Amino acid sequence: MWSLALVVLVVFPLIVTNPTYTAIAVSTLLFMACTTSWNMFSGYSGYVSLGSAIFYGCGAYTMALVSSHAHMAGGGAQFWLVPLAGLVAMVVAVPVGAIALRVRRHTFVVITIALFFVFQTLAINASFTGGSAGISLPLIPWLFNYYNLPFYYVALGMVVFATLLSAGVRRSRFGLQLLAIRDDEDRALGLGVRVTAVKLTGFTMSAFTIGMAGAVYAMFIGQIYPQFVFDPTFDITVALMAFLGGFGTLLGPLLGGLILEASQQYLVLSFSNGSLYLILFGVLFLLVILFMPQGIVGGVSQWWALRALKREMVSMTDPEAVGANP
Repeated sequence: MWSLALVVLVVFPLIVTNPTYTAIAVSTLLFMACTTSWNMFSGYSGYVSLGSAIFYGCGAYTMALVSSHAHMAGGGAQFWLVPLAGLVAMVVAVPVGAIALRVRRHTFVVITIALFFVFQTLAINASFTGGSAGISLPLIPWLFNYYNLPFYYVALGMVVFATLLSAGVRRSRFGLQLLAIRDDEDRALGLGVRVTAVKLTGFTMSAFTIGMAGAVYAMFIGQIYPQFVFDPTFDITVALMAFLGGFGTLLGPLLGGLILEASQQYLVLSFSNGSLYLILFGVLFLLVILFMPQGIVGGVSQWWALRALKREMVSMTDPEAVGANP
């Protein structure tokens, strides 16, 4: 299944060449990567962060500031700054995590929101960020029909990287420690898990891909504004994607990002009211929490398990079925 999905994603821009659709695909892949990385910490540890836009914005500003001050020519060379943006996001995540992770889960959510608004305010008022006027990046002289293609494959590479990293973490001893914290933090502490260090490490690791996604977004758009890269709806959207697909699962964030971001982009293009998707997202979030709290992946898995159990019970009670068994 994973190989087939990868093949489909690789050939997609070669078959669907419409720039509008490939631009939507780039945005969708970036959110899939961000949601997978966010879930690698929040989904496995149970600490829901609503401050991931901090790292997204820091990655975007790293790309913008370095490329503009270094007088880089617009083009493929800028992609070398993407890992640097991820590293900057990780550096920022260390003090942010050290502050926010001093408290437990529910208070942690509030602290991450407060820290996010601190960074947003700094970005709007600081002189080196360009303030509310934003920053323009070097112009990329690529042809219109070709422009989206490099961004698409870079974003796809980030999705693959985030998925492999998340899978590796989940199957490692470190991932088991995160899951133990999610199940019972006090018990994990009593069993010898270095809870604070594990949480801070996971929090910092999750910032890397999100920072890279911010850098790719800045390069893709060509100009950034603080209110767009430090955007509170980014945090809500990423969390909703993870909950919709399956919080704490490997496939769930990918599925949630694919469904929600593609739908959001379609709604923005189809309706004059650009904020309509926020209302629909809010309604969808309520429906997911009320009727499918485990997300699509968890709900389908539960349904399939119940179906298999029902079949087994029917076969045990049906005389013909019982007689057919040796």
